Amino acid sequence: MIPGFQSLVEERIKNAQKKGEFDNLPGRGTPLNLEDMKIPEEFRMAYRVLKNSGFLPPEIELGKKIRQTEELIASLSEDDPSRLKLGKKLNFLMTKLNASRGHSALSATVTHNYRDALQKRIS
Repeated sequence: MIPGFQSLVEERIKNAQKKGEFDNLPGRGTPLNLEDMKIPEEFRMAYRVLKNSGFLPPEIELGKKIRQTEELIASLSEDDPSRLKLGKKLNFLMTKLNASRGHSALSATVTHNYRDALQKRIS
C-alpha cells in the first residue's frame, strides 16, 4: 500500500461518517450475509444462480430433511409407533450426510446415539 494512503482513506471515511453520508445506505441495520464467504470465490456466481433458482447443494438438502424429521419426531408422543420408523429414517439421513462429508457409518451411529442420549437427558 502507498505510504500515507491508508490514513487519507480513514480520514475521508471519518469525514463522511460525520456528515451522515452512510446513514441511508441500503441494508443499514441488517446483518451481513456471510454465507457467500464460505464459498470459494470462483463458485459464488454459479452458487447464487442455483440458489435463486431454488436448487440447493445436496448436503444442504440433507440437512433440511434431517431437521424436518427431527421436528416431526419431537412432535410425536413417546409411544407413537411411527416414531421408530422416523428414527430409522433420521439415522439413514445422518449416515448419508456423514458419508458425503467423508465420515464413516460408525461415526454416524455414534453421533446418533450421542444425540439420543443427550435429548433424553435434556427432556
